[in-house]
Amino acid sequence: MRALVVGLGVAGMAAAIALSGAGWKPVIVERAAQRRTGGYFVGLFPPGKRAAARLGVLDRLHLRTPADHRTWAVDADGGRERSIGFLDQPGHPEGTLRGDVEAALWDGLDADVRFGVSPIAIRQDLAGAHVSFSDGGTESFDLVIGADGLRSTVRRLAFGPDERFLRPTNSVICTFSLTEPVPGFSASDQIALVEPGRALWVFPYRDRPPTALFAYRVPNVAAELRKNPRAAVAARYDGMRGPVPYALDGLRRAPECLFDSVQQVRMRRWYRGRVLLLGDAAWCLTLYSGMGASTGMMGAAALGDALTAHPADVPAALREWERQMRPTIRTHQLIAHVKGQGFVPSNPFNHGVRRLVVNQAAKLLLRSPGPAVGLSG
Repeated sequence: MRALVVGLGVAGMAAAIALSGAGWKPVIVERAAQRRTGGYFVGLFPPGKRAAARLGVLDRLHLRTPADHRTWAVDADGGRERSIGFLDQPGHPEGTLRGDVEAALWDGLDADVRFGVSPIAIRQDLAGAHVSFSDGGTESFDLVIGADGLRSTVRRLAFGPDERFLRPTNSVICTFSLTEPVPGFSASDQIALVEPGRALWVFPYRDRPPTALFAYRVPNVAAELRKNPRAAVAARYDGMRGPVPYALDGLRRAPECLFDSVQQVRMRRWYRGRVLLLGDAAWCLTLYSGMGASTGMMGAAALGDALTAHPADVPAALREWERQMRPTIRTHQLIAHVKGQGFVPSNPFNHGVRRLVVNQAAKLLLRSPGPAVGLSG
């Protein structure tokens, strides 16, 4: 049985590994000319670690959470208080880089990988899925997996236009790597400056400089994304003190940044015939959930299990796979909306609720002696 996997990201490589384990022969096509490296902060929760172990790549995965990390709530004037943040969530997610996860998967991959190629048409019949490619070729497969991200080509070809499935959050993010820790903070400090409609987060690693994340709400996301990222972010955070000036200077000097909208993908079905969507292409949870890499590997491992359990009945395998994954994804999509208000509250009322919740949680979780911990952001 041959499967085409579109996309050489976390979900795509995980799917290819799972397919190989189920006795399939995967072919991966990636529109980029070469494999991406680097990337920005990724949280890996316990279910994601278990999925990585099932795929045989956990031991190769470079985890970077500082052993002694602390979280500081910082206000726009530079005041700070001990608090809790992303790395302090239940389950204690591991901090790593997208590129670290992809490197571990790449090392465990056994597949035909083709760069600079993408599908341009998919036709299905009883014999399988017949795919036309951008290089002029056409091949037939027993299964096609779209693991090509939020703006999936496979989804558009097989299910319809993006507008049917993307659900906006009126949020924009800009993330990039700093060259040094924020002055006045240690290399293991997590920083959260959170105001109504805008926030700055700094995520630490144990063996490299931190990642900065600007996240803010806008009424017109499309118009915002047409702007120069550095100018757009500078205008939005003008006049703020604390770690903001250092982060803005780091953004101006950064060789690259990710500047994009925050959207979920909502679909009633993740497969149609012999075409299946996986990861962000199927259920993008948004980066606020912190579960993107984890659910990509979880979905791949579950697909491998379903195909192994139904080796002669692909439709039955896909039905079983979706039945298993749907409740988990629905839960995390709902939770992501709550977490989104934690990352960047949409209004003053939600900001006040966030402050009360984090304040109480910090009092319960922090063990260090001293005055009561608040969240001033």
